[in-house]
Amino acid sequence: MSQKISSPSHSNSSSSSKHDSRQDSWEIVEGLRGGLSNIQEPEKQAGYMLKKRKWPMKGWHKRFFYLDKGILKYAKCAADVEKGKLHGCIDVGLSVMAIKKKAKCIDLDAEENIYHLKIKSQELFDEWVSKLRHHRLYRQNEIAMFPHEKTLFHPHYPPTSSPTIPDSQSIRKQSSLHSPVSFTSQAKVTAWLQSSDDMDRCTKELSVCEAQLLELNHLLRSMEVLHRTCSAPAINKQDSSDGSRPLVHQVSNESRASITESLSEFFDAQEVLLSASSSENEPSDDDSYISDISDNVSMENFSNEVENERLDTGGTNGGSQEQRRSCLPSPSPNTSNISLWNILKNNIGKDLSKVAMPVQLNEPLNTLQRLCEELEYSELLDKAAHTQDPFERMVYIATFAVSGYASSHYRAGGKPFNPVLGETYECDRPDKGFRYVAEQVSHHPPISACHAESKNYIFWQDVRWRNKFWGKSMEIVPVGTTHVVLPGFGDHYEWIKVTSCIHNILSGQRWIEHYGEISIKNSNSEKCQCKVTFIKAKYWNSSMNEVEGAITDHKGKVVHKLFGKWHEGMYCGSPPSATCIWRTNPMPPDYEQYYGFTKFAMELNELDPLTKPLLPPTDTRLRFDQRLLEEGNIESAEMQKQRIEQLQRERRRVLEENHMTHQPRFFQKSKDDTWVSNNTYWELRKDPGFSNLDCPVLW
Repeated sequence: MSQKISSPSHSNSSSSSKHDSRQDSWEIVEGLRGGLSNIQEPEKQAGYMLKKRKWPMKGWHKRFFYLDKGILKYAKCAADVEKGKLHGCIDVGLSVMAIKKKAKCIDLDAEENIYHLKIKSQELFDEWVSKLRHHRLYRQNEIAMFPHEKTLFHPHYPPTSSPTIPDSQSIRKQSSLHSPVSFTSQAKVTAWLQSSDDMDRCTKELSVCEAQLLELNHLLRSMEVLHRTCSAPAINKQDSSDGSRPLVHQVSNESRASITESLSEFFDAQEVLLSASSSENEPSDDDSYISDISDNVSMENFSNEVENERLDTGGTNGGSQEQRRSCLPSPSPNTSNISLWNILKNNIGKDLSKVAMPVQLNEPLNTLQRLCEELEYSELLDKAAHTQDPFERMVYIATFAVSGYASSHYRAGGKPFNPVLGETYECDRPDKGFRYVAEQVSHHPPISACHAESKNYIFWQDVRWRNKFWGKSMEIVPVGTTHVVLPGFGDHYEWIKVTSCIHNILSGQRWIEHYGEISIKNSNSEKCQCKVTFIKAKYWNSSMNEVEGAITDHKGKVVHKLFGKWHEGMYCGSPPSATCIWRTNPMPPDYEQYYGFTKFAMELNELDPLTKPLLPPTDTRLRFDQRLLEEGNIESAEMQKQRIEQLQRERRRVLEENHMTHQPRFFQKSKDDTWVSNNTYWELRKDPGFSNLDCPVLW
């Protein structure tokens, strides 16, 4: 009898738990479905809401919002909205809307910015959500009727005018006065439908036009690539008769501002860790200026040449090939048939590292190899190790920190494979003077640890990522510290990486940007510090990917200034006499067809006969799904990916059932809870060799 009584209680408890879980998670608000609808014009809504403050400031501030016909305007108070002194304006119909009921939060992803709103009262929260839903549908229906009028400002309001803000009573009274869409609008739609005798033919013609536009866009981008020189920003060549190559660099007036001023220009948005957001300030009236920058790298303070020559750093253990490939076996697959929306629509605001993705969305490298890509310009560390002045050493260290982002410029279209627990990767590069090893040391949360060494420096880091999908964009927030030690000087540099964001996840041309601040410190000396700011792109300014920094002494006095673009090059000094410290290497031919890989990236997954016998069976290059994707065998790659992921789940279940935890083989936890090398990899590789050791079977 007691069981019958407790059963409903347990059911109610379970149901309540599921309800609370739904309340506590992000819910995406659906938009207009099907064709055109007869949606009643919504009543206006006005009132105060909390809005997340601009990075780097924390917390929320109260702002007055006014919603009319799908356009949400806001300012400090109602009077400012009435006067047209707006802080921002959001087209709700063109935004992705998500809500979290328990926290009473509303997110509007308008691509340029992500607006985080919060309401304290449950009643007001429900009212705003209801009104926003109605206005969003109305606006989307209006856009469907008049696509040529798709603009931030409502067609019925000229951009220069500001509507009068009604009081709360008048807003309520308007509900009885609102009528359906005007007869004139309906007549236009009806006439247009009647005149379209063959809608199928029209659809096919539109599809052909779209394909031709995409092809034209590809040709234009190809032409742009042909005319681009992969060196300093906007380099112009003079006539070949004089043989010189002066550099011309476009620097906006915002770029000349101090680092503190640059931080105030960040956009408003993201709510995770190091997230910056889009600026709402008005654009400067000052135009960008062009200044000449000297290409002379024999400046007294930088007597070492800074071209792509390599210092004689000697070799490491044998087994590395001399000739490396310059092309992948197969081009990247076509992913146009994959609906990312179907995959991501239920994961707004969630960590995407736990979301299964089709193998076509991957690139044939994994995270352990992507970390190795940060060493593509390791010659900067060699230069630092041979520079006596501590401030000049910091210039090279800071430039090295920036150079690690260069390879991501053309890589917004794919994601790296997630390493399975215990997976390893080595990169032995006598030509670059370093050897590198990495291991996946944790699965939940995913943590990748790596260590590289040469006779000039030691480099290591353990990195955890938090990926957040915000509707139209995805943020990648790294957690963990990067370390570089120069034994010759006793320097130990440390810094934390900036936030990365991939835009146009669901449609359009995807592009990646990095924003935030890197603070570099030498933990063994307080003589100098460095702050490098990755400037957030501004929607009113075509200048992108800009970086600027300052190296200061212990009193805060600026000793050196840095500026440039993270995908092109960095300079030290002030225009027009600045010195070029680093430039990116030229991209390989047809790189767009091969995942946007640099030459260095193309070499990372190469498996030559000399190296293969020396690798442990856990090395990434022996992983089947990644190798099959590289060879263009998509179907088999997907099958192997699912099989390898299932094997990992089974290994985890066995560990849990036996109350055991995974122990990484080549890394160990330090006192500060970070993962560092135990310095056994290369010794075991040499004697007795991995073929003579027991290694886990990962695939």
